[in-house]
Amino acid sequence: MNTRITKSTMLIALLGLSSQLFAQETPAATGRFSPTQFRTWSVGVHGGLLTPRTIFGNSNHQFETPVEHIGYGGYVKKQILPQLGIQADFLAGKVEELRASNGAGGFIANTGYKTNIQWSGALSAVWNVANISINQENGILTPYLKAGAGYMSSGATTSPNTVDAGSYREGWFVPVGAGLKLGVAKGINVDLGYDVNFVKSAKFDGFNGATNDRFAYAHAGLEFAIGDKSKPQLQNYSSLANLNKQTAEESAELRRALSTAEQNAARDREQYAKDMGDDDNDGVANKFDKCPGTASGTVVDGSGCPIKVQREVIKETKVVVTDADRKVVKDAISNLEFDLGKSTIRSKSFATLNRVAALLVEKNFSLKLAGHTDNTGGRELNLRLSKDRAESVKAYLVSQGANASRIEATGYGPDQPIASNKTATGRQQNRRVEFTLY
Repeated sequence: MNTRITKSTMLIALLGLSSQLFAQETPAATGRFSPTQFRTWSVGVHGGLLTPRTIFGNSNHQFETPVEHIGYGGYVKKQILPQLGIQADFLAGKVEELRASNGAGGFIANTGYKTNIQWSGALSAVWNVANISINQENGILTPYLKAGAGYMSSGATTSPNTVDAGSYREGWFVPVGAGLKLGVAKGINVDLGYDVNFVKSAKFDGFNGATNDRFAYAHAGLEFAIGDKSKPQLQNYSSLANLNKQTAEESAELRRALSTAEQNAARDREQYAKDMGDDDNDGVANKFDKCPGTASGTVVDGSGCPIKVQREVIKETKVVVTDADRKVVKDAISNLEFDLGKSTIRSKSFATLNRVAALLVEKNFSLKLAGHTDNTGGRELNLRLSKDRAESVKAYLVSQGANASRIEATGYGPDQPIASNKTATGRQQNRRVEFTLY
């Protein structure tokens, strides 16, 4: 009765622990361009040779002649990390050895034992030592180590018979092993391994020896990944190959972006030349000209539309610019502000610009507007912005009655700095529109 309870408890514990460990899917690994989903479950079947002789030698040297028998088993595995998995193993078969020691350095004929492993179950951690694959995301060769704990039911038949021989006992054992997996197809691996099982009993072979028994299992089998065939198997996933793939994708994306940027820049240059041209030679750029095609010599306003003016015969006189006139211009320069990165004049600048327009109308001054920028950004963009801002000031002054033909608007971009561009203060001083009366 106790034996049946122990067996049932062991199976329930293994299944329960496996369910807890395997309940959660491994999260997607995030690449540069898109997330990657993996297959983390797999099942395997294997067969091989069971032998009492191990790489550590026989357990107690009670017998001389080992006999190899076919063993078979399978496993269910959950891959938690690319390097680490949890595996539930199942194994059955027979272990046999002949010719018992006579205690005097010899062996006795017609003696031996045969232990039948009725069932065994173990829960092991499997550590992938390496994933040998450089150019393929699906690993080609994956060596591994494993260790865990298990429970089995086994019974030995001995010759000659000993006490309790032939009855089944249940007990713990510790499996350790090594092996390697060969990726033969996506989600299919050949599994080659060698396990040594340390039995926590000296009666595994039916004889109560001085030390605990052990046996080895050399096996070959197949492992099959479970899930969507389009997804890679996590344990076979090569991060190096994935990095190479992502680097190639990134290079292609950068080349596409560069090509697009060059095309956009060429289109912008063409559009800028068209906008800032003056097809009708009226002194107003096409971009600001609301009345294109005016006849040559026509007096126009800041929008390029004809205006009626009283032409006066003005005698050539010497232009005198007073300190008061310069103060009006200086105030306008100090209060002149544009929207960030644009040529739109902010409303707070209108009052001082209105006084400049009144001065131009009153004294018939000529005015040169020179736009400047710092060296932040591309030179062509800065040339365009400085010209646009000078043109915006001209258009506003003309809209307030100033003579468009007596106002010159030029943009110099970053070519004429008045301070160092290495400091924020210097760059602020270089972003300006200069007013020159004459």
